[in-house]
Amino acid sequence: MHALLIILIAQILGEFVARATGLPLPGPVMGMIFVLGLLVAVPRLREMIRATAQTLLSHLSLLFVPAGAGVVGHLATLGDSTVAIMLAIVVSAVLAIGAGALTFSAVARMTGSSDD
Repeated sequence: MHALLIILIAQILGEFVARATGLPLPGPVMGMIFVLGLLVAVPRLREMIRATAQTLLSHLSLLFVPAGAGVVGHLATLGDSTVAIMLAIVVSAVLAIGAGALTFSAVARMTGSSDD
């Protein structure tokens, strides 16, 4: 429960800072930066937060189901733009996966990690 509280407070703080300063970063991203700083500053929190964070990440896809169902339920409303929007979603997903893979490879090379 404490770990979830820390994560939620960081997100709320991130939202507050993003809105108060007008920075072009979303509040949750600012919150993740705060959590990262907290984990670096207080290493013993890593194990405390790890289980909660892994559980949230393993169920993250559930958060996208309502949005996807909403879009599919209103395809007729999109009219002539449906094909273009679907193409943009597919292309952006492929590009995001590619960028993630390239970033992972670059970090692995920089840190000297190998497939043992």
